[in-house]
Amino acid sequence: MPNAVALDNVQHHDLKVLPGYGAQYGDAINEVAIFANEFADAQRDYPIYFRRDERGGLQAYALLGLDKGENLFLDGDTWKAGYVPAMQDRGPFMIGFREKEEAGEVKREPTMAVNLDDPRISRDDGNALFLPQGGNSPQLERHARALRTIHTGVEASRGMFAAFIQAGLIASVQIEVKLDDATEYNIPEIFSISQDALNKLDGATLEQLNKQGYLGLAYYALASLGNVRRIIEMKNRRRAAQA
Repeated sequence: MPNAVALDNVQHHDLKVLPGYGAQYGDAINEVAIFANEFADAQRDYPIYFRRDERGGLQAYALLGLDKGENLFLDGDTWKAGYVPAMQDRGPFMIGFREKEEAGEVKREPTMAVNLDDPRISRDDGNALFLPQGGNSPQLERHARALRTIHTGVEASRGMFAAFIQAGLIASVQIEVKLDDATEYNIPEIFSISQDALNKLDGATLEQLNKQGYLGLAYYALASLGNVRRIIEMKNRRRAAQA
């Protein structure tokens, strides 16, 4: 259980966070959840696919590696990609909620929380969270942006998947990778956009998806599967380096 508390610029004025990424911070994973508002950036680096969640809904993922616990984009404490998915770029921070009364009605509003037990949190080493003259440091702003992406992305993804399902665009797919005669990978139980269904959409549906901003996301997801070739190249380079 994380020791999560609401971040406070007075109580936590001297907190610092160690920069960088690493297996010790939970970055040694072969896939990461992403959201609709990340597709434009994520599709440049990662294959994107969908999985069913425990409630039967859909969740988008970016592929990071082929073996369990393998992140091919992780090199020491560096993440070698143009875009780091928000779930990993949030660092030791998370979204909390606090109750606020407005016009006699109690509402829950999001707030930034920090896991004080996270190994990246320190009072001695790392980058300051708050500036000496007041205000958030660039490091904290980066993590806050990642949290905002997650918070808004959850709702954006719900709308996107509802539109994709209504338009009949979701189809099961297989990602099969053969590195040599003895090494094959198959990523099971995943879904993507059906190219055939997309090509057959009528004008009214295309116009509606475009107005909602979902048509471009469908093309991003479909095109991103071309990044499987990049994953294979990265995997082969790593295997050669370890040989």
